[in-house]
Amino acid sequence: MKAHMTVMSLIFTLTAFAQDDNTTTPSGRDQARSMVMTKFGIVSTSQTLASQAGAKILEAGGNAIDAAIAANATLGVVEPAMNGMGGDLFAIIYEAKTGKLYGLNSSGWTPAALTLDVLKQRGITEAAKLGVHRVTVPGAVAGWQALHDKFGTMNFDKVLAPAIYYAENGYPVTELIGGDWAGSTRRLITQPGFKDTYMPGGKAPEVGEIFRNPALAESLKTVVAAKGRDGFYKGALAQKLISFLKEQGNVMTLADLAEFQPEWVEPISTTYRGWKVYEIPPNTQGIAALEMLNIMEKFPIAEYGHNTAKSLHVMIEAKKLAYSDMLKYVGDPRSSKVPADWLKSKGLGEDRAKLINAGQANCAPIPAELSDRTTQGNDTIYMSAIDKDGNIVSLIQSNYSGFGTGMVAPGTGFALHNRGGLFTLLPNEPNTIGPRKRPLHTIIPAFMEKDQTHIGFGIMGGWNQAQAHAQFVANVVDHGMNIQAALEAARFTKGTFSGCDVQIESRVSAKVRDELTAMGHKITLRGVYSGSMGRGQAVERIATGVNFAGSDPRADGEAVPEGPPVFGVKK
Repeated sequence: MKAHMTVMSLIFTLTAFAQDDNTTTPSGRDQARSMVMTKFGIVSTSQTLASQAGAKILEAGGNAIDAAIAANATLGVVEPAMNGMGGDLFAIIYEAKTGKLYGLNSSGWTPAALTLDVLKQRGITEAAKLGVHRVTVPGAVAGWQALHDKFGTMNFDKVLAPAIYYAENGYPVTELIGGDWAGSTRRLITQPGFKDTYMPGGKAPEVGEIFRNPALAESLKTVVAAKGRDGFYKGALAQKLISFLKEQGNVMTLADLAEFQPEWVEPISTTYRGWKVYEIPPNTQGIAALEMLNIMEKFPIAEYGHNTAKSLHVMIEAKKLAYSDMLKYVGDPRSSKVPADWLKSKGLGEDRAKLINAGQANCAPIPAELSDRTTQGNDTIYMSAIDKDGNIVSLIQSNYSGFGTGMVAPGTGFALHNRGGLFTLLPNEPNTIGPRKRPLHTIIPAFMEKDQTHIGFGIMGGWNQAQAHAQFVANVVDHGMNIQAALEAARFTKGTFSGCDVQIESRVSAKVRDELTAMGHKITLRGVYSGSMGRGQAVERIATGVNFAGSDPRADGEAVPEGPPVFGVKK
């Protein structure tokens, strides 16, 4: 009895302490992870080994650009369904010493011989039947070279060393990546080179299984040996790609590869309640994020509350209107006149906002009309890096669909993307397929700033991206969230351009979902942290010189900080 009373007394005492402690600490929080904070650099990606590779480059004396290239190259090894040497790349770079932003468009073009007439002669009259013609020139390696030449401080042999190591020696396949991998094999098993490269033993690797890709290691070494892009776009590797594509019926030539160059562009922007938000200009969908924000700014989103029926209704309706305009007017500005200034204007945002019915969903959004009518997938990685000096890289890279086409040229070790599938085959449209033309692109890096606060962010996922960017900005600006909470917060996505369908994560309350349904929204419920909503990363610099980073729990990655210079690392 005495022992029993002693135990009971101990339980009572511990309970009392717990209750007393709860009176002086918060009752909890909505985010699952804390931000990473440091005075040094941070790399945030969707796979931890890639984040660590970038952080190690920072520790070895590299800057954010060196770290970003290293992390991106490593992601191509450890997350091959989403990105790699066979895909395209975009980036926004913030240079701390000048305060200047730079945009890089390294999306590849179609072959010079590819015309509507050529496709028609082959019986191809719609984009869904493009097949091997969906392969455009991969821009990723040219993008690495452009970033390196303008900002890099380390040679490629050092920057690409982590990627080469994991390709040669192998790595354990992670959970979400393993699931995506297995899902892609059923669709791509018959594609030339896919099974030999990505299905060792005739099946997708299991979660935790060691996967090696020696052919990819050799391709990365070729880039190193040639000191950059010429190892990919010229010489033996280029010949392997062209010979393989010719066998499949693609009309790409060695000249199409050798003559491709990425383009440095001026990021486009709008303001949102005192913040300036930047995107890459067309041929990307970034302009839709800016138009969404201009529409949303006309409504008291903060007053409505986070993820209430009112706030979600406004954002969903803004998405439909902005995307209808983007789809009609955006293409490659080198071959068609894109009215970018008009599309991101406050005037258009105000006009479109007036079309939103507060109590009824619009199932048939109509594009806005210009008075002057002379204008004519979702498998991607997003990553961000920041260094101790405050330089920021916001970078996105993609195969488009999982493993792109799934086609792998013998001896190369990487899949060729299918970005050309985003063209239309309707004549005389801004996004009509044609020679040496870039398609409307879904992938977009982003950046936002106010006073001395600078944030590089992005959220991958096909047509999800612009709408996810707008939600992230609203989370930070309207709802006062830190960047980790803003990434984690429940999201909606709408992958179609018409109709009232919308996907919403189950963390949005049943009451709110019922209210949206009553407005006419047709909701598909997704999981707590659904991959359908995309996977984002973010880094931030504030006036005190402290760096922050967040990483989306919808992915396998994390934000990894640079360690202090006390472990014998040569600076």
